[in-house]
Amino acid sequence: MSENRGVKTTENKAYMSCKNAASCGSCTLISLPYEQQLKKKQEYVNSLMGKYVRVSPIVGMENPYHYRNKVHITFGSDKKGNVIYGTYKEGTHTIVPAKECLIECECARQIAATIASLMPSFKMKPYDEDRHTGFLRHILVRKSHFSSEVMLVLVAGTNVFPSKKNFVKAVTERHPEISTIIFNINDKNTSMVLGEREEVLYGKGYIEDVLCKKTFRISSKSFYQVNPVQTEKLYQKAIECAALTGKETVIDAYCGTGTIGIVAADKAKSVLGIELNKAAVSDARINAKNNNVKNITFVCDDATKYMTRFKAATAGIKPDTAGMTKLKLNDKSGVDVVIMDPPRAGSTKEFLKAVTKMSPSRVVYVSCNPETLARDVQYLVNHGYKAQQCVPFDMFPGTEHVETVCLLSQKTPI
Repeated sequence: MSENRGVKTTENKAYMSCKNAASCGSCTLISLPYEQQLKKKQEYVNSLMGKYVRVSPIVGMENPYHYRNKVHITFGSDKKGNVIYGTYKEGTHTIVPAKECLIECECARQIAATIASLMPSFKMKPYDEDRHTGFLRHILVRKSHFSSEVMLVLVAGTNVFPSKKNFVKAVTERHPEISTIIFNINDKNTSMVLGEREEVLYGKGYIEDVLCKKTFRISSKSFYQVNPVQTEKLYQKAIECAALTGKETVIDAYCGTGTIGIVAADKAKSVLGIELNKAAVSDARINAKNNNVKNITFVCDDATKYMTRFKAATAGIKPDTAGMTKLKLNDKSGVDVVIMDPPRAGSTKEFLKAVTKMSPSRVVYVSCNPETLARDVQYLVNHGYKAQQCVPFDMFPGTEHVETVCLLSQKTPI
């Protein structure tokens, strides 16, 4: 118990009472007492990373439920034509009806229940994926941990929304916690939840959250960690591993809405954030401005392609992206620390090769998949780096997923 910081076992019984666990399949560890969940995840990370570094005790949660601040709920019809809502059964498009969920913020299912009850009176039908008929496909609920602001995104299969003003009024009267409502049109035959087009129906079109004393703008499409309590701990560890003194040039790769880079900027000389998602980059630039952070630049680009060009630029080839020229390059390569937070697929060999050619003194790898972390760490270890720290974080209680911060430093020359 002493090794699992921030863990309280009195709530374990809550993780043994999910009625939908077997049919849903999203939370495969939900029936285990929390201590056993942590032990299982610790052993998982140890098995993959133990040969490179001593793995620190996993950082668990004090209250490991209702932590998700981003919730996707699917709407459909049962055999009698009644409106149902819930989660897709794993690996299928079969809806598992559920009025509650132990890992989601509690307001999400309450809002879903209200919408389901209003739909018949508004002659609003759930979207039928097979026939391509109907209206409502999904809702997306995002909640600010700091301010409790709530965003509701209505995802429809058509741009025709009859009585939308009256519908919005009815929903907000029942849920005054909703600060903004967005109408998103996804009329494609796709597994993607959100479509390209959207319209703000109510409020300012975004919410804001506070993380590590910085304010961040969250739009419907931008990436933001779903567990704010653990995210703050995770980022604090990542910044600690970067060991910034105010003199370093930092690259924040796969930066999302700029959260890590903006937090790091206070202790760095300059930061360059790289992100492919246009909406996230737009939010990142606004976040930097709103936090009065002037020593950070964001570029919208594929991380691998940009890093490869950046490597060439520091070798004497003229940079072809404006963000490069804003870094004050040192005589070696211009980069002292690389912070990287790639998707579950991990990074690419080309990206890692560019990193090793830049030769930063430290690489801080934030991973949401221990298997691809181990693969990428193996490459870095084979090319001049040594794993110094590895700290797992339980960002997703009830599931098998685990987030990890790993610090790698250049090996001391013999």
